[in-house]
Amino acid sequence: MTDGSGDPTPTGPLDVPTLETVAGRAGSHPLVERWVFDPSGASPRLLRIELDGNAYPPSVEAARLDVRWFVTDDYSVHYVESQDGGRYECRWDRHPKASAPRTHFHPPPDAGEATPSPLDPHHLDVCFTVLDWVAERVEELHDGP
Repeated sequence: MTDGSGDPTPTGPLDVPTLETVAGRAGSHPLVERWVFDPSGASPRLLRIELDGNAYPPSVEAARLDVRWFVTDDYSVHYVESQDGGRYECRWDRHPKASAPRTHFHPPPDAGEATPSPLDPHHLDVCFTVLDWVAERVEELHDGP
């Protein structure tokens, strides 16, 4: 199985207890409106963290983080922002990839080609580093170009 780029996808089943921990801790962040397991808590495929739309300028219709954490400590944290009919996105990953280090970042605006990521592999460090990045993104949107 591949992610469409020819690289193997993260291996192993989802680490649901770790996702539950990430969800509970992320819920304490002021930018987090709510979190849900998709499609359900009984059979999750990902943790969806919905971000507070009131924190964003009106041009942003919605923003969320889609989180997958595997028992191998591989992960994918995908930021998706819907704006003016378009999409702004990036992704932090940890998984084997032939053309990038195991821990890498797909930069915005289109989650482009992977670059090395300095993220610590601990799930709460990843969660709060990404949420800090989101807070800076919201500030940039309000400050304008």
